[in-house]
Amino acid sequence: MNIQLTSADEKKLRYQEISSSFDKLMKALFRQHGAHLDINILSSNEAMDFIQEHTDILDSSFEKVEMTEKMRERLTRSNYIFSGMKTFHELNEAFPSLLDENGDRKPFERFLNDVRKINETYNRNYLRAEYGFVQSSATMAAKWERFAEDGDEYYLQYRTAHDDKVRPEHAALDRVTLPMSDPFWESYYPPNGWNCRCTVVQVLKWKYDATPHGEAMDRGKEALDGERFNIFRFNSGKQGKAVPDYNPYTIKKCNSCDVAKGKNVNLALPDNQLCEACRRLHKCAMNTEASRLCTEKKGYIKESTNFTKSSNSLQTGKYFQTRDSLELGLKHARTIEEINAFKWIASHLDQLSFIRFSPLGEVKDMTSEKDIKNIEKKRKRGVTGYNEYEIHIDGEVWKLKTEIRKNSRETLYIAFKKK
Repeated sequence: MNIQLTSADEKKLRYQEISSSFDKLMKALFRQHGAHLDINILSSNEAMDFIQEHTDILDSSFEKVEMTEKMRERLTRSNYIFSGMKTFHELNEAFPSLLDENGDRKPFERFLNDVRKINETYNRNYLRAEYGFVQSSATMAAKWERFAEDGDEYYLQYRTAHDDKVRPEHAALDRVTLPMSDPFWESYYPPNGWNCRCTVVQVLKWKYDATPHGEAMDRGKEALDGERFNIFRFNSGKQGKAVPDYNPYTIKKCNSCDVAKGKNVNLALPDNQLCEACRRLHKCAMNTEASRLCTEKKGYIKESTNFTKSSNSLQTGKYFQTRDSLELGLKHARTIEEINAFKWIASHLDQLSFIRFSPLGEVKDMTSEKDIKNIEKKRKRGVTGYNEYEIHIDGEVWKLKTEIRKNSRETLYIAFKKK
């Protein structure tokens, strides 16, 4: 693979740091005994640190690419799962080296020296290729988000770099022109290989004719036919993944598995370590995201100040925020994107559009003891009802509720993207 990275990108690969983490991972592996790799090693501090180090390197490849926070979160999660499955493969490859040719356990220094070639292969050579692929994949995911704002108003057109380095199979797709909604883009959206420089652009419908769907699919199948191309048949923007579920460290069945897609981590799986590793990594990713969410909330509350504002867009005309009111509101935030929305809304109150007033207890079951206690708790802090609003953030409609207090002031209670 001829991966061309800039000097700045080369620095981000942090070979010394990840090699140090690899050595610590091997120390954890050396503590294992038995004829088979104990999959519980994936939950060790050494493994989790190594996976996070690898994830951070991949994430750094697109830190300057503009995209929504939601897309960035999804790509980061994808990188975490990919890094974890890669770590699982490295552990499996290193495990047999614990014993020498006579079946005796090696001293640690000899074992570490023998497995360092695995580190060189996976975390220098392969990582360079993976970094470049993730960078291209994330860039194209961000473009897909922008295309989605216009839908089928324009055609999308496949473009190569148009030089003597373009591969024949990619040249065969050059100038394929189709609506964004065409299934062609689910399988042949770039990148379509390691070091792929292809891209997709929006073009005016009156200026270009659409390629017949059947012809486009035939060109795609002919150009990218064969098992080695299968892992590139995905759409990073549509799937929200920097790396597809089926990649060099997984199996083809991962393409249709709900666990691999992160939909149901408790689903029954085949009895093998690869599938169990995938399940554990998805659960760990969920815990990691929850931890990050908690950290973001605490940071926002800590840096916040108490204030009062006037705005004609508010039904009461007055908005207030205290650390206590902010903490109450942020309990409803389920994503980093929703936390950022809280910050943005407080600075753009004049852009609110009033929808309706919602009385206190409107959606509660007043025969339920739990709901009755909830309403009483709100009354004690002076809540009299809610105002519902809409606001546009980055071209998307968000709905929100403000909590109205007895002193005729409002504070943000919940904000979420309108479906």
